[in-house]
Amino acid sequence: MMEKTCRLVTLGCKVNQYETQLVKETLLRNGYREAGEHEAAELCVVNTCTVTNTGDSKSRQIIRQLSRKNPGTQTVVMGCYATRDPGAVAELPNVVEVVSDKRELPDVFDRLGMYDMATGISQFDGRQRAYVKVQDGCILRCTYCIIPDVRPGLQSRSPQEIEDEVRRLIDNGYNEIVLTGIHVGHYGVDTTRGKSGLPPFRLWHLFEKLDRIPGDWRMRLSSIEAVEVNDEFISTAANCEHLCPQFHPALQSGSETVLRRMRRRYSISRFQEKLQQMREQLDRPAFTTDVIVGFPGETDQEFEETLEACRQAEFMKIHVFPFSPRKGTPAASYPDQVSPEVRKERVQRLSELERDLAENFYRQFEGEKLEVMVEREHPEKTGFVRGTDRRYIPVELPGNADEIGKIVSATGVQTHQHYLDAMRRSEANVTI
Repeated sequence: MMEKTCRLVTLGCKVNQYETQLVKETLLRNGYREAGEHEAAELCVVNTCTVTNTGDSKSRQIIRQLSRKNPGTQTVVMGCYATRDPGAVAELPNVVEVVSDKRELPDVFDRLGMYDMATGISQFDGRQRAYVKVQDGCILRCTYCIIPDVRPGLQSRSPQEIEDEVRRLIDNGYNEIVLTGIHVGHYGVDTTRGKSGLPPFRLWHLFEKLDRIPGDWRMRLSSIEAVEVNDEFISTAANCEHLCPQFHPALQSGSETVLRRMRRRYSISRFQEKLQQMREQLDRPAFTTDVIVGFPGETDQEFEETLEACRQAEFMKIHVFPFSPRKGTPAASYPDQVSPEVRKERVQRLSELERDLAENFYRQFEGEKLEVMVEREHPEKTGFVRGTDRRYIPVELPGNADEIGKIVSATGVQTHQHYLDAMRRSEANVTI
């Protein structure tokens, strides 16, 4: 039987990337192969994003491009933009199916003549680390975010299904597994809330279960809300051999008044307290975060409070986002919108602070043992590779293409603005 050709395009978050991989494995099971670079595809699948207005327009643009470059193709559109505005998506060229609810995917594939649906993934093509979706949905109502409208409710996967998938990925050579979801800290809430007789199984219980999988591999948590970091979470994280000591609690703003306008659930003092509790029980954990600057009404003083909160938190990395009004959210119609020029200037100032904080964090590991997952060859230095250590520090060190995807031992040598130089342990000839 002649293979059919497909092309898959993903926009947006780690969860979208996981879901595209799941669709890809379904297509491969049903006689498809990915089309070559200059080859037309009979079927295109676009996984869209709607977190910003730009995500919507980029999704539309890609669908139109695919119709031009793949004449006569059938296009299936899924993801958050397809959920939010299925009517607009259906009118785009060559779109034959709009998946507004992922639970409809088996029916969609049935209509396209595909009956063997993958229930989990075994590869993560194009990446050295594999993402595993552990839950879906968000029930919070931050005033700037559209996601609860397009991924409502909470849906946690079964612990055994997750474990089976992680074992399969490790067996297939993936040495780092990233646990991801829309609101990962709410993992398990939907399976036990209001159901008497069921023992709770929350995120830290999942850590313990997965940590029992043997081998030289590591797991990383994609994100966690600071208010969901409790004593059980911290003590479990401190005792998990495979869990990386790097956590991503989203700050969003360091100003109490801005946080209230955002409808976030914590105070700055409580946020800092959680980080301190983790530092007391874990070995120099790395904290990364998201910050929105230029939120409606943000004054110079409120922005200064954000800078100070980031200094106190000593973040290793800050993902800085200028506020972008999202149609359909309360914040889009708030008064006192901050001008683009001011937003741009604040992005620059916070980015400069981030570089200083990152260098300070990297410097702690000069002369220290590192476990680095090699991700790619160095584009400019022959005989060198780039990777990340357990704390997600970017590292450059001697190596070769055969080591891509493997975890190697190294010693930190010298801090640079964007990375830590390291040498291989055998070359360092030191004992730490």
